[in-house]
Amino acid sequence: MRNTGTLSQAIEEIISKENLDRCDIIRLLSAGGDEKTILFREAASVKEKHIGKKVWFRGLIEFSNVCTKDCLYCGIRKGNKNLTRYNLSDGEILEAAKFAFDNKYGSIALQSGEIESGAFSDRIDRLLKGIKELSGNRLGVTLSVGEQPFDIYKRWFDAGAHRYLLRIEATNSSLYRKIHPDNKNHDFDKRLECLHYLQDIGYQVGTGVMIGLPFQTLDDLAGDLIFMKEFDIDMCGMGPYVEHADTPLAQTGKSLFSLEERFDLTLKMIAIMRIMMKDINIVAATALQAIDPMGREKAVMIGANILMPNITPGRYRDSYKLYDNKPCTDDSAEDCKGCLEARVGLADSEIIYDEWGDSKHYHRRRGLKG
Repeated sequence: MRNTGTLSQAIEEIISKENLDRCDIIRLLSAGGDEKTILFREAASVKEKHIGKKVWFRGLIEFSNVCTKDCLYCGIRKGNKNLTRYNLSDGEILEAAKFAFDNKYGSIALQSGEIESGAFSDRIDRLLKGIKELSGNRLGVTLSVGEQPFDIYKRWFDAGAHRYLLRIEATNSSLYRKIHPDNKNHDFDKRLECLHYLQDIGYQVGTGVMIGLPFQTLDDLAGDLIFMKEFDIDMCGMGPYVEHADTPLAQTGKSLFSLEERFDLTLKMIAIMRIMMKDINIVAATALQAIDPMGREKAVMIGANILMPNITPGRYRDSYKLYDNKPCTDDSAEDCKGCLEARVGLADSEIIYDEWGDSKHYHRRRGLKG
């Protein structure tokens, strides 16, 4: 018979450490019952101490599902012929940004498929300047538009983007190659190089991984957390892997974890990340809600502090489907705002309006005043 008191004590000893090693993290990822309760309670305490019971919005504008990549897990991959492609006009994007500004979101996130071209670079530059103009430079901007050359990242930074999310999806290079085509357009080392570019330029840099991928192990997930700590990221966006029927990865039949297990592991990853990196920004991923109707609230309660209400015009939302069962595609921007306000209240937290909600870690890392 297991001594639950001794087991709980072991978990408490691990989470009290200044630095967690790989074995510690795997042990925490395996926690269940009372042990998991202790882990989540500690993560919530760390968040309250370093962040407070606060949540910031990033108004999400998914402005195009056109992509030059063919990632094996993604519903908007170039090779998906069953998808209606779209590209918002500049006017539609600026109108959505104005909605965010008028509703005091503080920040927006511009997200699209990955395109590397002169016309695309010019467009992002033009949009950034338009967003800064319509908001009097009061609206913060996160970009999530993939791999680009150093000079393009720098140009966008100079135009007003100050945060960049480039999810690596898997930090084990072997696993990375299993979920991407084996060609120069899907190169692990280039992904890493771009993350370094962003950090060198001065962006608040975010990355993240999918949890519960086929071929993935707890050791891989522990390595993901160690990578993010060692890279010294400012923001983290992690979510459960949810299949899309029109992707090669969904056909493997080799998923190691059920949806419920992926959800549980994602919450543990968020909690451990909060304990390891106490003052970074952590997103409560929308994909959590695809598995559990209360998924994002649960993430906020144990460590997450960023939510991304979708302000993409409604007629396009169902076409930006990275995975199946994406929630809230029928909601208007107003509906999404009201829904998330209620959800944050249920999570015993407060939405902070009209602030950028910068990563405290970024300011501490760079020796800046918060």
